[in-house]
Amino acid sequence: MAPELSQNWYLLQVKPNQHKIANRNLKQQGFATFSPLVETTRRTGNRFANKPGLLFPGYMFVGFDPETGPWRKINGTIGVSRLVSFGETLHPVPFHLICGLIQRCDPEGNLLPPKQLQPGDEVAVTNGPFTKFVAIVEKIATTQRVWVLLDYMGQKTRIQFDTGTLAKAP
Repeated sequence: MAPELSQNWYLLQVKPNQHKIANRNLKQQGFATFSPLVETTRRTGNRFANKPGLLFPGYMFVGFDPETGPWRKINGTIGVSRLVSFGETLHPVPFHLICGLIQRCDPEGNLLPPKQLQPGDEVAVTNGPFTKFVAIVEKIATTQRVWVLLDYMGQKTRIQFDTGTLAKAP
């Protein structure tokens, strides 16, 4: 379920390995929560597996109105370490930041790849040793990595780039 933008959002530090417990307990108390997830590769034994993990490990966002809500009980919630504050005052996460994160996530909180590039798009490399080379996007990861097929010396070569070094070809 997608979080609401009509309230202030605050940063919350969770106890190690208790993110799901904190999320469940905060929702039971009536607080809105948001934990953006990103696909991560983890090694289990001798195999690698892609699993969702927190975009900001150890942290999540909680939404409430500090004037009307009983927010002081958040720090006593099981799984929660503390609300992040500066001195004695709480400061909300800037609206444009939380809004941008929410818009980049699907309803379950999974971070989606950037919308400007799609597999099959023709892109130009904007900096680095392959500047001005044109390539075809093969795969896009949510971690801002893009794999492209680059025609190099008459052969298609698969290379990984940062999204910031690519632009749609004219």
